[in-house]
Amino acid sequence: MFKKIPLHTQIIGGLILGLIVGLVIIQFGLSPEFTINFIKPIGTIFINALKMIAVPLVFASLVIGVANLGDISKLSRIGGKTIFAYLITTVIAITIGLILVNVIKPGDSLPQETRDNLMSLYDDAVGTKKDMAAEVTSQGPLQPLIEIVPENIIKAAGDNGSMLQVVFFAIIVGIALLQIPKGKAKNFTDFFDAFNDVIIKIVEYIMLIAPYGVFALMASLIVEIAGENPDSAVELLLALLKYTLVVLGGLILVIVAIYSLILKSFTKIKFIDFFKAMRPAMLLGFSTSSSSATLPVTMKLVEDELGVSEEVSSFVLPLGATINMNGTSLYQAVAAVFIAQALGMDLTISQQLTIVLTATLAAIGSAGVPGAGLIMLIIVLEAIGVPGAGVALIIAPDRILDMFRTVVNITGDATVCVAVASTEGELPDGLIRQSNPFTADVQPQQEI
Repeated sequence: MFKKIPLHTQIIGGLILGLIVGLVIIQFGLSPEFTINFIKPIGTIFINALKMIAVPLVFASLVIGVANLGDISKLSRIGGKTIFAYLITTVIAITIGLILVNVIKPGDSLPQETRDNLMSLYDDAVGTKKDMAAEVTSQGPLQPLIEIVPENIIKAAGDNGSMLQVVFFAIIVGIALLQIPKGKAKNFTDFFDAFNDVIIKIVEYIMLIAPYGVFALMASLIVEIAGENPDSAVELLLALLKYTLVVLGGLILVIVAIYSLILKSFTKIKFIDFFKAMRPAMLLGFSTSSSSATLPVTMKLVEDELGVSEEVSSFVLPLGATINMNGTSLYQAVAAVFIAQALGMDLTISQQLTIVLTATLAAIGSAGVPGAGLIMLIIVLEAIGVPGAGVALIIAPDRILDMFRTVVNITGDATVCVAVASTEGELPDGLIRQSNPFTADVQPQQEI
């Protein structure tokens, strides 16, 4: 009976049940130790399992993706379209965020007492983030380019935060395969093609525990946010509700307006069909707050549900999970101006243009893992002369907003992938496939 329930429904059930369990524990004053010690580990195992296959999947899929393009000219054409689309959507997302936060001005309504409480409550966390941000900003202007090239690919492959280095090496390997005799290249590509299929099969195994992992993540998140003083946590979240609504409004606007416009302009796929097809990945991204961890599921859905060729998806999506952070960029723009407003600082037009530039570059360098956006936000704040310690004002709801902006990041990756595939003639006539085991309308033995 349970096996007949589609995955996205199971994940929603896990989210709701986890939320209920977390709220019950808080409401009745039950000990949070049981949740932290025995429930949270299930979610941690689930996330670790997804992260475990992120690097091998990115490497294998990119090598195959580049090698299957057939020639360098096609690689440069698809690569150019992809990077251009990612940059344009990022700039648009930042602009939307800046417009909303300047019109609504959520920072002006934050009480001084609340500012002081937040600053003192998260002082230690701010210090850690500031140290990490200072390390980044103290480096030279070309440091991001230096860090793209790994000095040790094995070491880079052992760190999900170094995914851009893995992407660079994989693209170089793929280009090299295009320029050696096809007979020699075939053995190499056949191996990675089979290896990629093995990874996708492992994804299916991992997704069997997705509902349980999502339940554990949500329940433990609610308990941890509340801490030892649930009333205080609620007051802090309510004080920042206006800021949170501005960020969420901007994120929704990006998905509903920008992404739907891209789909309508470049494909025949209806937005509602696209949304339904990508639900499992969006829900998974919401629960894990990691576009990198969700990448395997995103790739499988885009190929099986939307009909994008593996040739395109294996190149565009891993690149997107690394450099395309529309949701994170919008959040950074809103948060930077909100903090300035809360601290009584008026930002000039040039400073806000600096936010656009800095947030765009920060998105490219931001790792697709939970919490990376906060570190990059401090860099944005320092660039416009706002004290980095001001990040303490928005730490309280950050974990929840991180979940929502990850959904936008994932949806943006899939949207650009579908658009690029359409321009390359690698997309069916707008028909949504029904062969994916992650959906409801499949044979019983295929369902999860």
